[in-house]
Amino acid sequence: MSEKGTVPLTDRGGLAPDAVLPQVTRRLIPFLFICYVIAYIDRVNIGFAASAMQRDLGFSDSVYGTGAGLFFLGYFLFEIPSNLILERVGARRWMARIMIVWGLVSMATMFVEGTWSFYGMRVLLGLAEAGFFPGAILYLTYWIPQRARARNAALFMIATPVAILVGAPLSGLLMELDGVLGLHGWQWLFLGEGLPAVIAGVVTLFYLTDRPEQAEWLSPQAREWLTNEMARDHAAAAHGHLTLGASFRSARVWLLCFAYFLNTSVTYSVFLWLPKILEDASGLHGIRLGLLTMIPFVFTLAAMVIVGRHSDRTGERKLHVAACALVGACGLALASASGSSVPLLLVSFTLCQSAQRSIQPVFWTLPPLLLGGTAAAAGFALINAVGNLGGYAGPSMMGWLKQTTGGYGPGMLVLAGGLVILAAVVASLRFPRVRPS
Repeated sequence: MSEKGTVPLTDRGGLAPDAVLPQVTRRLIPFLFICYVIAYIDRVNIGFAASAMQRDLGFSDSVYGTGAGLFFLGYFLFEIPSNLILERVGARRWMARIMIVWGLVSMATMFVEGTWSFYGMRVLLGLAEAGFFPGAILYLTYWIPQRARARNAALFMIATPVAILVGAPLSGLLMELDGVLGLHGWQWLFLGEGLPAVIAGVVTLFYLTDRPEQAEWLSPQAREWLTNEMARDHAAAAHGHLTLGASFRSARVWLLCFAYFLNTSVTYSVFLWLPKILEDASGLHGIRLGLLTMIPFVFTLAAMVIVGRHSDRTGERKLHVAACALVGACGLALASASGSSVPLLLVSFTLCQSAQRSIQPVFWTLPPLLLGGTAAAAGFALINAVGNLGGYAGPSMMGWLKQTTGGYGPGMLVLAGGLVILAAVVASLRFPRVRPS
């Protein structure tokens, strides 16, 4: 029996409700996935340009680590305003604006000439890209019920390891254009990898639909069912939702910020330093270094999907996050003891990334249990903005410790300790139980 005011789709032409969500997933997830791949490549390609930029521009390890992390200062400053604007004007126009501007800024990084222009372009890139990720997460809450959100979030978020799988060899190829038309390889890298964001932004204006009730690509029956289903989903969780003001005063929200800060510290420390770690250990450069860097992320793809599906199937969230954090910490501890052994480093980072990257899709099912409406737009942005300061702290810490100690091991041990703390924080929080899928 349907709930009051809802006509079952099977009474209107034989379409089963279970057919609607896969249709939505096929329409939205692949496109958002591609956009996120482009975003991540532009965010972390600095790792593949690092050695060449340091050589050509005279950057120290500390300058590189600081500049790589400064992206997140700009990201932090504009994150909450960006998500509130998206909630007001709609995802289609605002996501398009984000992608077009960040693509132009990424391309303009080819004109960096020294330390301060490097720092400035990284801050501008963060300002330009602010709001894309939390905006996408907020957007999915308009279309995907809570019970199916972890696996769909995983399908969206595997864009991060795919960005390495695609970006590593692509960056290597672009770096080998060094000297063509008088440009350095790293200049070709920023030019070639910034342009797709501009193109994707234009496509977004014509492809995305803001809300289910506007989805002309669904049949009238499917559109009605999905609109009612999402209304029920939001109503069922509304009793536990915080108001906008209460969300900024909530200890649980701030603990989620702290947990995400720790996770992001690890994420970007690995992404921005792994190419240099493997380059120092192996002596490889260009396309061969890119292919070597890909290896840990091949296994990460499967791990993220498996963990997300298992979390949906059981309806359990926080223990999945805690367990993945502890396994990731073990991988980092092993990496710190691996020295310059390339095989051991690859095994260690495969273990670390398979577990640590699987935290994210399950983690982002937790805030919607507390936040709804405008509070969700602001709260998601707050968690992502504060959390992404870890993207500055982690790489900068790695650069400072590398310069101070002469090795990468101490920095990796600090990151491992952060994951242990993350596991303890998330395991201590209480959330409403999710209905298993």
